[in-house]
Amino acid sequence: MTVWALGINHTTAPLDLRGRFAFAVEQLNPTLRALQASWTDRNAPQSEAAILSTCNRTEIYGAGNQPHIEHTIAWLAQSGGVAADVLRSHTYTLQGGLAARHAFRVASGLDSMVLGEPQILGQMKDAVRVADEAGALGTTLNQLFQRSFAVAKEVRSSTEIGAHSISMAAAAVRLASQLFEDLGKIRVLFVGAGEMIELAATHFAAKSPKSIAIANRTLERGEKLAGRFGGEVMRLGDLPDRLHEFDAVVSCTASTLPIIGLGAVERAVKRRKHRPMFMVDLAVPRDIEPEVKSLEDVYLYTVDDLAHVVQSGKDNRQAAVAQAEVIIDAGVQSFMHWLDQRDPVHGTVPLIQQLNAQTDAWRETELARARKLLARGDDVGAVLEALSRGLTQKMLHGALAELHAADNASREHTAQTIARLFLRKDR
Repeated sequence: MTVWALGINHTTAPLDLRGRFAFAVEQLNPTLRALQASWTDRNAPQSEAAILSTCNRTEIYGAGNQPHIEHTIAWLAQSGGVAADVLRSHTYTLQGGLAARHAFRVASGLDSMVLGEPQILGQMKDAVRVADEAGALGTTLNQLFQRSFAVAKEVRSSTEIGAHSISMAAAAVRLASQLFEDLGKIRVLFVGAGEMIELAATHFAAKSPKSIAIANRTLERGEKLAGRFGGEVMRLGDLPDRLHEFDAVVSCTASTLPIIGLGAVERAVKRRKHRPMFMVDLAVPRDIEPEVKSLEDVYLYTVDDLAHVVQSGKDNRQAAVAQAEVIIDAGVQSFMHWLDQRDPVHGTVPLIQQLNAQTDAWRETELARARKLLARGDDVGAVLEALSRGLTQKMLHGALAELHAADNASREHTAQTIARLFLRKDR
């Protein structure tokens, strides 16, 4: 049994390529089933799978007798509509201890664009839950992820890895403050009502902007979020006609296509008489057409554009990173020891299972014989005596046979082994 991981992230692939492989939570279940079905065609029905998909990464974790890396690259490339060679040039693949280490580092926030950010841990837990619901999660991957959660918890509680980390939302506020002298005088529009928008709205609300509005497909969810910040709610369909009213726009939806186009922003800038607009697109795939960035009076930032901002303060946390890596090293060693024990050839778990099965068979045989003797009226004491003698003879037979069959050179070693196994009390 081996574990492996295949993925792309913010350090290996550009935003638009990552967008082709971004899966919403509701897409993960059918996607996992399709992936496992493709493996089944290769006579590997026992393989386990899980998919982690965020704005900064898409990763596939697998466990089975063999890694299906090349097959998975081809399958993933086809699902995203790109050539396999193109995707391969942007992916990283890891096996065994390296895959485990990567999972632990991701859960602990060490592999994030925002060093130490806690959001990824919740996203990993969602990925594991969906994989379990899809029937794709087995013992090995479940053990890998549960241990990664435990390691992440220890990293959080034992180090300062998350201290002073700057989130995407906080970075957006910092950039907006560089463009506008007073954030208290601007009107802010948030497009979407998910976790990222809620976080962004919280950071902007702390600056007491002139007004806040939430545009969302579902008014009920938008109203709930708007109510928290004393803002208004609007339909996405009203966005083109009202875009000019807002100085700052922050968007993050699960749409597979851009919902704010170049034409709509051009008209908004014209109606604003070319007063500057600050726009942040936190979605993957993009919510705002990339051509918008070419407009003179529009300042558009994507998740990748925010990278240099969120790295601020990273040097101050390097000591915490070193401490976290020690915790992760210990976690990897523990997991690999657990995995090695389950090896069908060299592991102890299969041997223990075989021993248990053998002793259960002996027990059933002797019990069946004892029941027959009791049924015909034999003395209970004599039956119990025969039962105990039959069990001990079966357990000792193999050891005694090996001892008698051993040659002079190996007899001493065999005798020492048998003594260690059966004469523990005397020792």
